[in-house]
Amino acid sequence: MQRLFAAVLVGAAVFAGLPAQAQAPAQPPPFATTKVEGTDNVYIFRALGAQAMFVVTPEGVIATDPISYSRRDASTVYLQEIRKVTNAPVKYVVYSHHHYDHIAGGKPFKDAGAIFVSHQRAKERLQALDDPHTVIPDQTFKSLRTITLGGTTLELRYLGLNHSDSTIVMRLPKEKIVFAVDFISAGTMPGRGMIDSYPIEWEDSLKRLLAMDWDRLIPGHPGPGGRLGTKKDVQDYLALLQDASAEVKTLAREGKCWDTAEKEMKLEKWKSFPGFEAGLPFVARRYCGLWGRGT
Repeated sequence: MQRLFAAVLVGAAVFAGLPAQAQAPAQPPPFATTKVEGTDNVYIFRALGAQAMFVVTPEGVIATDPISYSRRDASTVYLQEIRKVTNAPVKYVVYSHHHYDHIAGGKPFKDAGAIFVSHQRAKERLQALDDPHTVIPDQTFKSLRTITLGGTTLELRYLGLNHSDSTIVMRLPKEKIVFAVDFISAGTMPGRGMIDSYPIEWEDSLKRLLAMDWDRLIPGHPGPGGRLGTKKDVQDYLALLQDASAEVKTLAREGKCWDTAEKEMKLEKWKSFPGFEAGLPFVARRYCGLWGRGT
């Protein structure tokens, strides 16, 4: 017993001497704000697993996506984070699309006088849903809108159906940066967001995104290690969707949708993508909907 007790003490001492990261993986803080490297005025606000972009100019701030769905206080923190950078007023809040997990909770920005902008379909969706936590947009556009503020230009462009029917891409031409949410990632697997997507048109919108002039992508959810995305990520994402579509199409025409297809679908080439195991069933179900039911 004495030997055993001594061994336990030694083991405890060794464990105590290990670096903190060896004892338990470090958890990121729930909120964080970082300036995009190589820019003077472009920032990323991260709330839990979602990200928004804001741009600071001498005449005011252009913010995006309040992201206060799972944490109702996130938009308040977001506004506080902006205030740490500048006292200039938030002039605009731009919605990436109409889904609550990214745009709910904008009231603090509205109370501060911001103008809310979205695609016209997003406003139609939000008016019909009438969510008390989500601000209805003040201004909308159909295909292209440009916001110019304090010497900064932000281009808002609708590329068609993809993850939703109201998703837009925001591009900073000078910085060659785009902010795009949910219909493209920086090296991660699609998941629950497949449920109401438009798979065939999605491929076309990714091709349009590739044709635009940009170098870096701020995704709506952090990439591995928090990195930004590249055009290679868009090419990979497009290839992943095309592979998934082709694989499930074959299974569907063999009469294997839904359950059998979910079990037999492999997508071996993409197994290294973070979120692969959790996301695979959602991908299978959406493509079974397309190729198995025509929806």
